[in-house]
Amino acid sequence: MAWQKSTGYTKRSRVETQMGRWKTVIGPKLKARNFDNQRTEAKIGVRVLNRMTELGRPERVA
Repeated sequence: MAWQKSTGYTKRSRVETQMGRWKTVIGPKLKARNFDNQRTEAKIGVRVLNRMTELGRPERVA
């Protein structure tokens, strides 16, 4: 487990999981043609994924 902490493996693993979710839910590529519309599409996708992740996260009790 020490190698995971020293290399940042857990962070990378979380990012890879999130990208897999993006491709599954949103799709492998942006559909908008215009750059401004692509930015808006990406922002909406990020908000959707962040909300999904937030809903699936367990609540911690101190």
